[in-house]
Amino acid sequence: MVKQVSEQGLKWFQDVRFGMFIHWGPSAVPARHDWIMAAEAISVPDYEKFVEQFNPTKFNAEEWVSIAADAGQKYIVFTSRHHDGFSMYDTALSDYKITNTAFGRDPVRELADACARRSDIKLGFYNSLLDWHHPAYRFREESGLAWSDYLDFLHGQVRELCTNYGEIACMWFDGEWPRHEFTPEQAYFKAGGSFEYEKLYNMIHTLQPDAIVLNNRHDKPLPGEDIQGFEQDLPGMNTKGFNTSTISDMPFEVCMTINDHWFYIRNSNNYKSLRTLVHYLARSASAGANYLLNVGPTAEGEILPVHASRLRGIGTWLQVNGESIYGTRAGVITPSTGVVSTRKGDTHYVHLLDYISDNVTLTAVPKSISQARLLRNGEAVTMAWHDDALVLTVPEAQRDPINTVVVLS
Repeated sequence: MVKQVSEQGLKWFQDVRFGMFIHWGPSAVPARHDWIMAAEAISVPDYEKFVEQFNPTKFNAEEWVSIAADAGQKYIVFTSRHHDGFSMYDTALSDYKITNTAFGRDPVRELADACARRSDIKLGFYNSLLDWHHPAYRFREESGLAWSDYLDFLHGQVRELCTNYGEIACMWFDGEWPRHEFTPEQAYFKAGGSFEYEKLYNMIHTLQPDAIVLNNRHDKPLPGEDIQGFEQDLPGMNTKGFNTSTISDMPFEVCMTINDHWFYIRNSNNYKSLRTLVHYLARSASAGANYLLNVGPTAEGEILPVHASRLRGIGTWLQVNGESIYGTRAGVITPSTGVVSTRKGDTHYVHLLDYISDNVTLTAVPKSISQARLLRNGEAVTMAWHDDALVLTVPEAQRDPINTVVVLS
């Protein structure tokens, strides 16, 4: 039987609603592509030259955690090892790791300690299922290694992360395509075999019973996975191929970027506005999903000022309106292009994202609703029932330029 997260752990995860994703590693040195090793068919020796240049002396764990806390984010998911196979912590299972660089420090240890000093934020880990560097993954026959050798490494690293850094929020897996190749020249990226999920997930849930397990590459989650993940898409938006047949009845998490990339890419300046990011947060919560918003630090170890500014802007909005996000569940009021809702029991939070007129018509509102007020200041909002629809009148003077939240009770 495959274990699942504890009820306490699942409730915590659903209640916090907002987290920070961090994609960081030696690919920030060339800063040309999220998957630069694969996209440019870079050999292992040539990619290792970027590792030699990777020395993030400006990294400050306290500052990163403070930015997340200022944003109102309650957990951080950090790339312990991405597809390039470089471990961003002091693993005992590989010499290909950040503590063997000129930097010499363990950023995961420093982030874990910074989170442990606070009561409002937890640390979790992204872990790549594939590894373009490990010889047992890349060319098993030539190396004399077997697929079981790679599994020992993969499972062993997960065990390290679950035992060496205190209580963790989640284990976030990615890269479930072990028989892929990009071009004929890149066929050496192919591998094969099962990842032995049941064994892997049971280990995590035994060592960290309150930690969430998520695999972002399943349309249909497997036993032992606690959350269904969506990438750059909200459930039901159908912008990335997801549709109602792939949406399960389990809780969701949506991961998205502030610009167009996960890692730091030089001159990638197509940033989402603060208003757009707050809307995505509200839309995620309205669908019963957490919102995991990514930053890609530079090779020097800095979170870009524009990323920090956007995040702190979300935090400012949450300071006033956080009641409509934290601890909520999916809304029951019919959503539309400009309106979504969240709820806590019999209290409903209507997020007015866009306006056609002062009057906003809502359907599927419980008939028990008798009062409407602005969340930010308690000011009454005019409401009237018309048959089975509830009409709110929200003049411009009552609107928040980012997202107006009306409480129905």
